[in-house]
Amino acid sequence: MAKHNIILTKKSNSSNGTIHLTGSKSECNRALIIQALSGGKVKVENMSDAADAVTLAGILSGLEVGSKQLVTAGVRDKSEIENPKSEINIGPAGTAMRFLTAYLPLQGNEVILTGSDRMQQRPIGILVDAMRKLGASIDYVNNEGYPPIKIYGGFQQQADRITIKGDISSQYITALLLIASSLPKGLTLEIDGELTSRPYVEMTLAMLRQAGIQHTWQDNTITIENQPFAETALLVEPDWSAASYWYAIAALSDEAELFLPGLTSYSLQGDSVITELMANFGITSVFKDGGVYLTKEPKPIFRKIFDLKECPDLAQTIIVVCAALGHDATFTGLETLKIKETDRILALQTELAKIGVKLIEKGQVYKLDCSEKQIPQRMFVNTYDDHRMAMAFAPLATLIPELEVEDADVVEKSYPAFWADLEKVGFGLNKPHLSPLLWRGLEK
Repeated sequence: MAKHNIILTKKSNSSNGTIHLTGSKSECNRALIIQALSGGKVKVENMSDAADAVTLAGILSGLEVGSKQLVTAGVRDKSEIENPKSEINIGPAGTAMRFLTAYLPLQGNEVILTGSDRMQQRPIGILVDAMRKLGASIDYVNNEGYPPIKIYGGFQQQADRITIKGDISSQYITALLLIASSLPKGLTLEIDGELTSRPYVEMTLAMLRQAGIQHTWQDNTITIENQPFAETALLVEPDWSAASYWYAIAALSDEAELFLPGLTSYSLQGDSVITELMANFGITSVFKDGGVYLTKEPKPIFRKIFDLKECPDLAQTIIVVCAALGHDATFTGLETLKIKETDRILALQTELAKIGVKLIEKGQVYKLDCSEKQIPQRMFVNTYDDHRMAMAFAPLATLIPELEVEDADVVEKSYPAFWADLEKVGFGLNKPHLSPLLWRGLEK
């Protein structure tokens, strides 16, 4: 598929307007698995239009995604699948890969689960090992520890207690928690070491509780007994991860007054911590009228250390803002960034060098050196097939007269309306041949 770049400009360094964000990808993907496991008792409201969520919804409902008819997950009659070796290709959807690795063994069908080239470089071994211990039969198709994987039917639970490292992707843990109540013997999950991205695990448990699934969490041990789902509806909140880019735009603007409807101060999403993080850059968050108002106030930046362990998806946003403002900050909690859609550490280092900023790695500590920062008249941003690289660097257009972003379609993964929303608050966009999903709103 051809990549279509987009060029951003902004004549005024003020940002004002109302932005309606899509539903949270993180919440929606959890809700979709819960809905599937519940046999229809649980309904999902305010579906996200993020490509990852659309892909997972299509797989779970047996609908077409792109041009390929996907296997129906969860069918009760094996004869409904003509080819017992059907393949599910989830593309770059990392959450879908992790959640389906846990979900599909319980469904009784033989299937190959695969993804994009980058997905086949992202490790899955820890989760596969856990599922094998529980009783799943899973083989690797090519490389040990990485997708594609071949999942066989005939799951019979062999264990009800699993130990898993806490400093890995929280999606492994969430995948196991989501299926726990559907296991005949339930599941006790012991977390080894410090838990990374704890808010995402808390989100999972809170959504399960909304769907009638109770748990206990004592010290580092989470237990979920076998139990039925309750009939309910899970309302997906607007996406706080998407909101973070508007906080970045406000932080880099001279003046900003933005309203993001639907966001609340009591969100399940860990990325709502962006309100506290961006307060360091003079952004005030006021919750009223059913949303949050962002305003920019002149304020010196004093905070030097940012621990992003519990909100790694905000790392690129915060680091780029600090770099653009010439703030020599230190960052910790970035351990999982190297196994995301791209090696986000290397990607940040490469792109920040274009404005003369260094991101220096010292063990698990990262320091910005802005001593040679310079703002060019024009900059080209490589995105590395990573939606968050595109959106984290886009706010630089408030400072750089002409910012060209590679592969504009990449934002479909989590925030398809991103470019259209930028235009609403005064960003100028050339309009290349974008995908139909991204064109929505650009012609209005």
